[in-house]
Amino acid sequence: MPPTGSPRGKQKFGNLYPMTLKPLYLPGNIKPAYRLRYGWTGWTSSGDFPAIPSGGLAELSDAWKRDAMRLLRHRIDGNQIQMLFSTKPSVSPAFVAQRGKGRLDHYFRTSPIPVVFSRKVAVRSIGENTNEQVLHYIARQVEKEPFVDPQFANRIAPFTKRFDDVDVNKPIEVKRGRYWYGLHLVLVTSERYRFKQLDAFERIFRWCHAIARKKEYRLGAISVMPDHLHLCLVGTIEQSPEAIALSFQNNLAYAFDQTRIWEPTYYVGTVGAYDMGAVRRVRTDSLTGQARGGLHDPKAT
Repeated sequence: MPPTGSPRGKQKFGNLYPMTLKPLYLPGNIKPAYRLRYGWTGWTSSGDFPAIPSGGLAELSDAWKRDAMRLLRHRIDGNQIQMLFSTKPSVSPAFVAQRGKGRLDHYFRTSPIPVVFSRKVAVRSIGENTNEQVLHYIARQVEKEPFVDPQFANRIAPFTKRFDDVDVNKPIEVKRGRYWYGLHLVLVTSERYRFKQLDAFERIFRWCHAIARKKEYRLGAISVMPDHLHLCLVGTIEQSPEAIALSFQNNLAYAFDQTRIWEPTYYVGTVGAYDMGAVRRVRTDSLTGQARGGLHDPKAT
């Protein structure tokens, strides 16, 4: 059914979603589609990183599975170990950093060859497409849609925008490392209802900016289409893709007088400066190459 409710143009964006209201969209009633991959890099404090026996790798992989992290591949190069994980939407980059290092540290502390880790780690979001490809795709949403009425397309075009002043490839620097956390988020309207009034497009556009400011996301591109919404953004490392998606769903529902304007699903995928093709081009037992033409994360300083 179509969304109802009056515009909240005068609503103060400082209080987005009132805590007294029950969220309409919760992890338990959402069935998301997702493709989430993170590269994790750690270093020893001194000396080379020892090889991990197959039995130890299986033990570590099982432990990470309990954390909703699946180890896809790893590579050891000198004092550096790099791992590629796929995760569920409930897993944040900060959690990937913590459990990636924590499980390894525990394993080596109980092994015959102890390893002293550097406090620094690097976590990098990786997708099937790069940030640049996703930004370009979102910016062309109106252009590639076969609208019957060209004037309608012209009217909604301002609500599709790429923000060139936002560097989505810029890392998030923290005390104990460096993170790259790019996401492509897609929401679909309930029963594919098509918005026709410009007020609805403008409201969603403004509220997405307000949500990003409040939550400290860096918004790289947005496209408000008649029956779906595209966002490319850099999240905060403590917030999982699930938390970010639900934040947009619930706050935008509140903008329409607490109406279920979205289907109980979303798509979210990691994106970054490099894509999975760059990972696959290096040999199968490695996450990244150094002098071999692959990816390489310099040690966070």
